[in-house]
Amino acid sequence: MKRFDKHIFICENQRDALNPRGCCADKGSKELRQVFKRKLKEQNLSVRIRANAAGCLDACEYGAVIVVYPEQVWYGGVTIADVDDIITDHIMNDVPVERLKIKDKKFNKDGN
Repeated sequence: MKRFDKHIFICENQRDALNPRGCCADKGSKELRQVFKRKLKEQNLSVRIRANAAGCLDACEYGAVIVVYPEQVWYGGVTIADVDDIITDHIMNDVPVERLKIKDKKFNKDGN
């Protein structure tokens, strides 16, 4: 029996402030993970959905970045205001939030 149905990996990588790519930590990703964890718990989803901290996902320019597995859907520019949409649409109903998907083909297996 698998332990979790889905994993939400939230990049919390911290780079030097002068790095031209920036970093997800400076775009609120640590707080973002805490909100995901709280909301999953409030909705009794935390027993089958896991919100994980991740190191660099190599998509810094799209931060704050999260990726949802097993679907391999990459989201960029995620803010706390987006958490409910991701949980309701993607996590609960298996419908990715198109407006947040990173449009670069190397990040989404469907090429969108």
